[in-house]
Amino acid sequence: MKHSSPVIMFDLDGTLFDTAQAIATAFNATFASKQLPAKESKDICDTIGLPLEKAFSHLLNQPEHTPIVEECVTEYQRQFREVILPIAKQLLFPGVLDGLSHLKNHQFKLAVTTNKFSRSANALLAAAGIAGFFDVVVCADEVEEKKPAPESGQKILDHFQASKEQALMVGDTTHDIFMANNLGCKAIAVNYGIHSETELNKAGPTWMAADFRSVVDICDRHFS
Repeated sequence: MKHSSPVIMFDLDGTLFDTAQAIATAFNATFASKQLPAKESKDICDTIGLPLEKAFSHLLNQPEHTPIVEECVTEYQRQFREVILPIAKQLLFPGVLDGLSHLKNHQFKLAVTTNKFSRSANALLAAAGIAGFFDVVVCADEVEEKKPAPESGQKILDHFQASKEQALMVGDTTHDIFMANNLGCKAIAVNYGIHSETELNKAGPTWMAADFRSVVDICDRHFS
């Protein structure tokens, strides 16, 4: 039997969590541990939303499956646990806690689709105290093709036995919006995260939101 409740799919970094500076710090701590030169924060932030192996591959100008890239991914995950998880609650964008609570209380089904690995994503949600809002979390290591491919979104729809018309994607990068486009569902782009409004508009989101309260309002209006 198909589910009748609307499904809202969220990205993590730059959408629910203001993690850009903490991620840049963790990346550069990783580089320092490998005696590699530090990178500019902007260059690191430009890779947020990509899977870790792609991000390190780009920043190091090395193929994804080389030992140094794999070592950096492992070290970054350690840095993530030490640098980011302890401050997870403080990293939530304003309005996220109340907004998720409102959506949950109004019978929306909530999910996460992220290019983070499952261990990191679930740890971040738990550390921030918001894991309980989400019925399903689909991560990079749980799909064959990561965002912007539609596979993670399709897994969420399959979980709820929902149609694409019942779903919205909320994200801060073109990877998120293109995933929604490829899936065939509508998308809310948030302009307070990693990609600028100009970049986001190139992906053709259905709506643009300047804060999380606006995200909740759009969800309410669209499914009212």
